[in-house]
Amino acid sequence: MEILSDIKQTFKEGTSLTRLIYINLGFFILIMLTSVVFYLSALPNPVAGWLSVPSDLQSLSRQPWSVVTYMFTHTGFLHILFNLLGLYWFGKLFMYRLDSGKLLSVYLMGGISGAVFYIAAYNIFPVFQQAEGLLLGASASVYAILVAVAVYDPDMELHLSFIGTFKLKYVAAFYVLLSVISISVSNAGGNIAHLGGAAWGWFFIWQLGKGRDMGSGIEKILTGFGRFLGNLFKPKSRLKVAHKQTPRDDYEYNRMKNAEQEEINRILEKIAKAGYDSLTKGEKELLFRQGKN
Repeated sequence: MEILSDIKQTFKEGTSLTRLIYINLGFFILIMLTSVVFYLSALPNPVAGWLSVPSDLQSLSRQPWSVVTYMFTHTGFLHILFNLLGLYWFGKLFMYRLDSGKLLSVYLMGGISGAVFYIAAYNIFPVFQQAEGLLLGASASVYAILVAVAVYDPDMELHLSFIGTFKLKYVAAFYVLLSVISISVSNAGGNIAHLGGAAWGWFFIWQLGKGRDMGSGIEKILTGFGRFLGNLFKPKSRLKVAHKQTPRDDYEYNRMKNAEQEEINRILEKIAKAGYDSLTKGEKELLFRQGKN
């Protein structure tokens, strides 16, 4: 259980980038484990479908949560590997120039923008009239992060092994152009979602340049929700806090001192019988305070 404890600690103290990677991995492990169960039961696994965005509006109305959950959903090892590598690399670049809270809001809103582009395309363009698809994966969110940092600092240099050094604006332009070209080749819905994510990344930085942080509301909501969960699952302390009152007269002062001395005597007797380790935390604190007087 030490590994789980380390993961919990890292998630709690890590940046938004660390948490996003952990959430994506958590979804992937959940899907893989349930796939084993359904496979052994000779049944198809419906979990990934529940978490993915359907192109059909009626189906979408039955699972509206998928507009958010799809951006954490992957069903293949290579799919999640490349998306998480992109998230890590471009997320690091983003956080060199901006902050952790903005990364989280760009990831979420970029993913939602990608879903909107995808749904709109499947219900507008004639080529998709007879098609029904599912959208899943973090790539639209990754595109949003890449384009956002490229627009914010277009001349930042990116060193690519065995290839050379390129300015980030050219790397972002290459990926966006590749998605446009690939619409008619393969994975049309996914490439359209990439463009939706890229559009949000550009829009976010454009508005930020005007002094408007389009993700500040999301940051506040997520921060409040995180505090709520923290307080909900935080174990309640069993230690009772006693507020010391000022005695009203000499009689009450002597009574309080006698009561405290009786408690000290009881604690000392307990130590003599069972040892210091038998004391409760409150008893040890009282003994410590008495020793300082």
